[in-house]
Amino acid sequence: MITKPNRKEATRKRHYRLRRRLFGSDERPRLVVYRSVKHIYAQIISDAQSKTLVAASSIDTALKERLGHGGNIDAAKAVGELISKRAKEKGIDKVVFDRGGYLYHGRVAALAEAAREAGLQF
Repeated sequence: MITKPNRKEATRKRHYRLRRRLFGSDERPRLVVYRSVKHIYAQIISDAQSKTLVAASSIDTALKERLGHGGNIDAAKAVGELISKRAKEKGIDKVVFDRGGYLYHGRVAALAEAAREAGLQF
């Protein structure tokens, strides 16, 4: 009997499928999104150096006091703006967006749109 994969397994399969074709270089590092039930995290990674260049999350002290709950769309927008601001400070303006296997909807889309509005290009 054929069974459908559970949600976590489906996300993992999408993530590996995406990572086969996404690669962050020094010119265009990779903006990675991870979300949990309570928080959302974003980091900009250079795959050529295997190094995290910039990171932001809803548990940062800069955002935690302002946000009541880190697992909603408002928190995702705030993290998108913060990651964009930190990237600009490091001289990064173009990135490759890696949604991490999550569907481009809800919090992931809100983070991406906020980062775009704050000046990141992808």
